[in-house]
Amino acid sequence: MAGRGTVLERRRGEPAAGVSCPPEALARYFRVLGDPTRLRIVEALLARERTVSELVALTGAPQSRVSNHLACLKWCRVAEAERRGREVVYRIADPRVEEVLVLTGRLAAEHCEHLATCRRIGPDWT
Repeated sequence: MAGRGTVLERRRGEPAAGVSCPPEALARYFRVLGDPTRLRIVEALLARERTVSELVALTGAPQSRVSNHLACLKWCRVAEAERRGREVVYRIADPRVEEVLVLTGRLAAEHCEHLATCRRIGPDWT
């Protein structure tokens, strides 16, 4: 790994304000946000805390799929959970996730139609 540096180090020639995430980990982070169902869940959690049942209703996905996506989001520290009696309530773990999505949305907006037709990465966007 010596000499490879992070994406930002290679671009600017120096570390970016304490960022020391190797490209493999950074790519994995984007992959977490790269699933349409997970992205819908994240967007719903940015609006407010939600239960699994609420997320199932919002996404239209089966409860097992929503639970699996939530497990992924928790593992990657995008979301966190709190038990409240018989319910588990989920929320975004770090408010900076919203900044990432806003910036990404602005970047993608100019190319949205083109991105929707991409066949190099899948699954097909529906």
